[in-house]
Amino acid sequence: MATCKIIHTADWQLGKPFGRFPAEVSAALSEARLDAIDRLSAVASDQGASHVVVAGDVFDNVDPGDRIVMQALSRMDRANVTWWLMPGNHDHARPGGLWSRVRRVAPARVRVVDTPEAVELESNAWLLPAPLEHRKTASDPTAAMVDMPTPPGAIRIGLAHGSITEFGAAGESANLIPPDRAKSAGLDYLALGDWHGYLTVGDRTAYSGTPETDRFGRDEPGSCISVEVRQGDVPTLERVDTGRYRWFSRRWEVSGVEDLRRKVEDLRSDARLSDVLLSLKLSGVANLAERVAISSELDDKVAHELRHLDVDTSGLVARPRPEDVARIDVQGALAAAAVSLQARAEAGGPDAGVAAAALERLYVEVMRRGAEVVA
Repeated sequence: MATCKIIHTADWQLGKPFGRFPAEVSAALSEARLDAIDRLSAVASDQGASHVVVAGDVFDNVDPGDRIVMQALSRMDRANVTWWLMPGNHDHARPGGLWSRVRRVAPARVRVVDTPEAVELESNAWLLPAPLEHRKTASDPTAAMVDMPTPPGAIRIGLAHGSITEFGAAGESANLIPPDRAKSAGLDYLALGDWHGYLTVGDRTAYSGTPETDRFGRDEPGSCISVEVRQGDVPTLERVDTGRYRWFSRRWEVSGVEDLRRKVEDLRSDARLSDVLLSLKLSGVANLAERVAISSELDDKVAHELRHLDVDTSGLVARPRPEDVARIDVQGALAAAAVSLQARAEAGGPDAGVAAAALERLYVEVMRRGAEVVA
């Protein structure tokens, strides 16, 4: 029985700008996507695979810039593996465009598959690509695979970029692929891109996910798939982690700074904090001093340990105790304001949240001024 070992990957999106983040964070995330090529090389070596097939969106757009292109190609050239690069919706093929330029400068071990024609991977194994010529197309990009000729008894590996039909309602999604394409086209394996997480569809079709996670909502690290394809038999798939950065979304209920510290320690057991981007929503009820201590812990410590922190503390309610207000050692108008704000915060009316926030701000400023006087 003919067999072929490949590494299936997709959605590198090299050159992605990550513009919502500070410059040092976006630069680190962009560089990590290039570093993922080196990790994929290592996976191929460890798994004994001679080919890495990239199911679209190698680049984030059709003009990623010369540095990104040359960095990617030079890294691929260092690996003892053949790379098969196919255009996706972000980097779709067009005459005289990105892929013509890549082909001109690519080393021999990098192959561009930008036409829907079967190409020989190795003896008895053929790749059937479905490159995208537009960002969105209403037609099924894999339809041509049904009639792509390959020698009798050869392994047939499809390579495509798009959404399985069930993922979206007909007419609302583009680049739709039927879930039974592997069967209808006689494929031994269909390697897909576009979905940024690992997902299998039946026993012969899978999404590899991106090698570097790029959004909140996916706690798992970036990955690829090591695939042993066997002619006429079900392929063997092994998901392999490749990602450096982890994008965690968490909702924590806390009542004091010690609660927060325990949850941070739990997070530390999941990943190295310097490689974590955290989207955090806090909830709970804390006295005013603890509310301020929690904010200080996040701003002065946790945010600096993490690669990046997005935090929403609007769900953490401050319930000031009499002793909290007593510590606001002010007189005259400020004293009256503190009492009024406390009453409004405790009343729970429509402006209770604003009153609590204002009281907290007053508390912080008084404590800060007191610390400066002592110093």
